Amino acid sequence: MARIYPMFEIPKAYEPGKIEQKWYDFWFKQGYFTPKIDPNKKPFVIIMPPPNVTGELHLGHALTATLEDIMVRWHRMKGEPTLWLPGTDHAGIATQVVVEQQLAKQGQTKEEIGRENFTKLTWEWANKSQENIRRQHQLLGASCDWTREKFTLDEGPSKAVRTAFVRLYNKGLIYRGERMINWCPRCQTALSDLEVVHKDVMGHLYYICYPLTQSEGFVTVATTRPETFLGDMAVAVNPEDERYKNLVGKSVSLPIIDKEIPIIADDAVDTSFGTGALKITPAHDPTDFEIAQKHNLPLVNIMNPDATMNENAGPYRGLERFACRDRVLADLKDKKLLEKIESYAHSVGHCSRCQTMV
Repeated sequence: MARIYPMFEIPKAYEPGKIEQKWYDFWFKQGYFTPKIDPNKKPFVIIMPPPNVTGELHLGHALTATLEDIMVRWHRMKGEPTLWLPGTDHAGIATQVVVEQQLAKQGQTKEEIGRENFTKLTWEWANKSQENIRRQHQLLGASCDWTREKFTLDEGPSKAVRTAFVRLYNKGLIYRGERMINWCPRCQTALSDLEVVHKDVMGHLYYICYPLTQSEGFVTVATTRPETFLGDMAVAVNPEDERYKNLVGKSVSLPIIDKEIPIIADDAVDTSFGTGALKITPAHDPTDFEIAQKHNLPLVNIMNPDATMNENAGPYRGLERFACRDRVLADLKDKKLLEKIESYAHSVGHCSRCQTMV
């Protein structure tokens, strides 16, 4: 028997705001995102890579959430107890830098407002960012179990990390030792290699004369950072370099501070760079550190965490690193130990968070 049904007007365009939130709220209220434990079924669990609370989600987060949601919904459709655990990451220094930038817009610094107030502001920022990230994930339709949302500074995750480190230490799998690191003097923190942005800059190559101690003459070294000569522990040459073979085993005197250091041979030295003689500053260069380890050279750090010169810098103590460079160059010129200066294009590491030279 034929029936006549009423006609409904179909919108010309899809209006997600009128549709998606309604269904998401329905799914959430019905508890569809919270798995029911069934010991007879194999569970499927995914932990969301926690976004940093430094701001809002970007396209990469949306892609990750989409791919994970596809897997989660498929396993849920198969009747498996399925958990997609959401959360956010404190991001440490990265979040601190964002809050400092907000303060800078108001003409303030974290030192001016004090630790307590700055910590309070950071938590306020983190909480606000968490809310934004949660809202964005929900707008994407991410079927996470929001009843179990985690933050990496929560007691549970924090304890898990500490416990893991203790276990590794007790098994002899981790230890504390002296290593070369990337250090940001502005953020006052170590940086992983992934957190260092290398920028091509036009700098200078400074040719410095190191007087020989047992005879007349000099060994000239080329460096982009003349201020670090204060931490030199040796001058290295390539063992195949005929220009310096007769000098291996002898010594030179560091200009200005008259400190005697040996001339050593190492095949890591590039004979085509500068003069082919390399100043070895183990505490301030990765290549120098490796060479120093092979030759049992001491590590002498000449800088404070804020990039001012420390007590090992002798007469330059207290100077900011670039001010120290200017003073060193002036003193070398006075003693006629600065042979020449050349323009030099090279790649220099910078902190990815604040763009300060590491």
